[in-house]
Order: sequence, then C-alpha cells, then structure tokens
Amino acid sequence: MTIVFVYDTPVGKAETIGRSPVAERERTELVVLVGLDRDGTEAAAGRLLERDPALVVLHHDLRDLRRGRVHRRLRVGGSDGRSLLELAHGCVSCTIREDVLPTVTRLAGRVRRIVLHLDPALEPEAVCWALGAVAATPGGPTVTDLVSLRGVVTVVEPVRWLDDATGDDTLPERGLSTVPDDERTVAQVAVGQAEFADVLVTVPAAPDAWELARANAVLDRLAPLAPRIRLTGLEPADVFSPALPAGARRGVPGGVHDPLLRGAPPLESDAGVRTLVFAARRPFHPERLHDALDHLLDGVVRSRGRIWLATRPDAVLWLESAGGGLRIAQAGEWLAERDAAAWDAVDDDRRALASLAWHPRWGDRAQDVVVLCHRAVPSEIEDALRSALLTDDELALGRASWADLPDPFGHVHDEPCADPLPARSDATGRLDEGER
Repeated sequence: MTIVFVYDTPVGKAETIGRSPVAERERTELVVLVGLDRDGTEAAAGRLLERDPALVVLHHDLRDLRRGRVHRRLRVGGSDGRSLLELAHGCVSCTIREDVLPTVTRLAGRVRRIVLHLDPALEPEAVCWALGAVAATPGGPTVTDLVSLRGVVTVVEPVRWLDDATGDDTLPERGLSTVPDDERTVAQVAVGQAEFADVLVTVPAAPDAWELARANAVLDRLAPLAPRIRLTGLEPADVFSPALPAGARRGVPGGVHDPLLRGAPPLESDAGVRTLVFAARRPFHPERLHDALDHLLDGVVRSRGRIWLATRPDAVLWLESAGGGLRIAQAGEWLAERDAAAWDAVDDDRRALASLAWHPRWGDRAQDVVVLCHRAVPSEIEDALRSALLTDDELALGRASWADLPDPFGHVHDEPCADPLPARSDATGRLDEGER
C-alpha cells in the first residue's frame, strides 16, 4: 500500500494550452496512442498504418531509459526508421523535451496525420500538457500551436486492465519502468490512461462474462464519453474524426475545479460497480482523515476530489487514488477571504462555481470527493469520511484551536532536471515520494 503526498499544483486549466489561430483543418492532425499492453498498442498502430499508409507513427521505447538510452521508431510512407538516442539524463522529461517535442514540431505542416505512440509507462495527460505548454525551442511555438490535437486513444483488454487498475504493483515490479526512483503504481498509470481517453480500443479476449461485465461497468463510469471500438475494426476515421461526443477532452488537461462527474457517468449500481459522491461543508480533522484514507485503498478503482483540512484553511488539496496508491497535493487556495485581485485571476467558471455554492461561514471551501468502487461498500467509505469531519464541539473551539490539531500530512516536493511535466502526473518518476 503506497500513499504519496506531493506538495505542488496539479495540471492547470485548458487556458495554459497553446492554440494557433490557423484553421484546424489546415494543420497536421495528431493523435496520442497509449496503453499498458505493448503488443496491443503496437497492433493498433499497425492497424492504423495499414488502413492509411500516409500516416506517420512516432514511437519512443523507454525500456533502456535507465542507461540514458531511448529507442526511437519513425514509420512513414512504407519506411521504418529506427534510431538510438543517448540522453545526458535518463528520464522521461528529457526524452519528451529533447526529442518528442522537436520531432513532432519538425513533422508539423509536412505530413497530414501523426500518431504519437507512447511507451506503456507514460501517462497521456502529462504528455498532452507538455505538447501544449512546453516549446521545442526557447521562445518558439508549442506543438499544439502547430498541429491539431485530435485526442487520446487508449488500448485496453478490459478484464486484464481492471486487474491492473486495482493492484498494488509498481511499474518497476512489472518491468514497465527501469528508472530506479520510479515508484508509480501500475494502477495509477492504467487508470490515468483510460480516464483521459477520447476513444477506447478494446483488444479481443475470451474472459469470464461476469468479469467482463464488471470491467465494462468500471470503464462506463471512468470514461463515460469515450466510444469503445474493437481493435479488429479500428479505422483512422474513428480516432481522427471530429465527430467525438460533445465535451470530449481532445487531449486538453483538466483543472482542479472542473466538475468531478465529467461526462455524466451513471450513478446506479451495475455488476457491483458503483460511484459514491461525497460532499460536506465543514473541515476534515487531519489525523482522522489520515486514518479514513485506508478505506479508499481496498476495493476502489479511483477516487479524486477537492478537500480542506482544519489545519490548512486556505489550501485547496487535491486527493487522487488509483488501486492501492493515493496522493494528496496542494492545488492552490480557496477564494474565501481573498481580495478582488484573486477573484479576477481565476476563470469565469471558477468564479461562478464559488458564487453559486457560497457558504456564509466557509465561503467556497467544501469537501467534494468522487469514489469509484468495484468491491468496496460505498456506505462504509461515506461513513469513514464523514466521521473524519470536525464535530460540532470541535467546530465551536474555532480556528485558533484547529491549528494545534495533529497533522500527519507532510510536504514533499522536488524539481529534478528542470522537469517540464506537471508534478501531479508523477509522469517522470523523479519526484521524491513519501510512504505512509
């Protein structure tokens, strides 16, 4: 069981992503392809290339990253070019900054469509953030200034994916990462890849019907807007099509204050899978919350949301779990008791949300957590979280006494290698991490 506390700001709003005034139809189209199964994503890339030989498929294999080596493969027009990259620092950040971004930038405008085929160890949200926020050259355009990012395609075999999404294995234990300090779990990556998908491509399998039903129920709630397409019927139009459902991410990272039930996932129970929505308008007792977190690590696929602690009344904390691992990060400050400049600095949606939910005592402070359960009992989780809130007697003591409450949530932050990726993703595997 791993609980990681990271003191940093999560992925920003869409406004941080560069967009060019050039008409979308005139730009090279880019799709990000990802999945834990190397054979599955390779088959999907091959299928797309077979159906559209004009596609360019760019892939970086990170299995030798520990030695500072990355194997690049570029397929275009019937040719299959392979290169070995030698990096000064063996990390994902350097690979993206020193080769992925420059290569896609060079291809932009010269080819019609690009498939960026990611290594299984990568989380697409962090990569898409880099595509829109990090210039390939100082002062130059970002990738999304030059290409039209059509979305993210994630390849899954549903039952195997659910096993991965609910386990405790780390990436190195599964042979998916060779970076020594990469403590990310397979579950974290599996959930992140599926949750951020605009299209889910399913690999054929012959699993138990009940397990398949459970896996599909989880995916229905984790990625409710993503159409599901069988690998054997995959066509380029399925992933480059502009006809994705309204509200599709199309590779744009989300913000901390975005709706937690994005895409209106079903809330009713299906095959034992159910979503719990927890909301409250009083602070958590830090120590009791710390104890209650155990309930989010057994029988839960995903939990995520905004919380506030009695000891940190100004801090918006972002809670996120996948399988047996959980992280908490500071994600800015509440607007309560802030001046007009702070209100002007946030976007219209944030201001509207704060105003509509304003509490006469707490302002916009609130507990909002969504928990996707596949084996856990939702009522038990709700009871555990509710018991972690301050009692009426504790509330009556006031803030001065709350500051003295025991607070086991530490602050951990590192910035290795001028890392361009957002810390929330842990995509680099380079953060100093603390275990509870």
